[in-house]
Amino acid sequence: MTRTAELLRRLSKEGIEVPKHIRIAMLKVDLEDFTDYDASPFYADRPVPYIESNSGNIKTISAPHMIISLLHHMELNHDQEVIVIGCKGGYLAALIATIVGEKGRVNVLDPSSEVVDYTKERLSHWPTVDIRRIEDLSVAPVAFPGEFNRVIMTGQIEVIPEWVKSRISDGGFIVAPLGDLDSQKLMKIEYQDQHELETDLGNVCFGPIDVDSQIDPHLHPKELADLIELSIETCEELEIIDFDEMQSLQDLVARLNNLPDDTPPIGEGGIPISQHPMVKLLWHYSPSFLRLWPIIQVMLHPMIANFEYNNMDGHDEDQDIDW
Repeated sequence: MTRTAELLRRLSKEGIEVPKHIRIAMLKVDLEDFTDYDASPFYADRPVPYIESNSGNIKTISAPHMIISLLHHMELNHDQEVIVIGCKGGYLAALIATIVGEKGRVNVLDPSSEVVDYTKERLSHWPTVDIRRIEDLSVAPVAFPGEFNRVIMTGQIEVIPEWVKSRISDGGFIVAPLGDLDSQKLMKIEYQDQHELETDLGNVCFGPIDVDSQIDPHLHPKELADLIELSIETCEELEIIDFDEMQSLQDLVARLNNLPDDTPPIGEGGIPISQHPMVKLLWHYSPSFLRLWPIIQVMLHPMIANFEYNNMDGHDEDQDIDW
């Protein structure tokens, strides 16, 4: 049994519905074609990095359960044309292209030239996928005419751009994580007879589509340790942290405080961000505090804005956090 097959079997046992067409696509498309990083986190149902930008941000491919949810709510069929805003390394686009088939079309838009170049290289043998850079999310791309029937936005955005809304065909819809940087609702917005019909699909916390537009605080290890201690105190006050989670976070604080005093902040010192000891510690400990991710992200944002948290209805219901 392949790692993907085992992952899908495990997710199904945990109560996550994996529709047949999505299962087939995920078994056909190899995640490891879209990242050179260790893919083990993905098979543990966590996001996996795919690129480190020149500005020092790590961009990730979403966790499998989130990808399944997004594809499910897109209601994809053969021969459809789909707009994907935010590349996600090309993996999501490849899955969509597999589902809509040879007569379908996937148009991928992203504001990052680095990400666009990366994705074009990874999808060079996918003739039904077109990848373009857009200057700004709020501005309609040049030479991109017509109406849209299916649009998916793969990162946080406060409002749907007007140029997108104005071009949704009757009966079409958008799926997007709407809200501020620290907490969003995954919304499905359908357009019928000139009316918008909104469906709340659950609480999520995505990094922004254009993460490079966010300011990097360049934290030192002890500053990061202080912020995590503040996170622990906040979780204690809200009575949402258990002993094992607290112990893990305290271990992380101790490890950060034990880093050499001359450890440069993230984004400085010529150390690739993926190899920076602070980032490696965060990745190492992240499985043990995944349930608390919204709180942690509030405290550490924007340094880890491109990590993702999802706590949608129907997935691990005992982990709901009341905001």
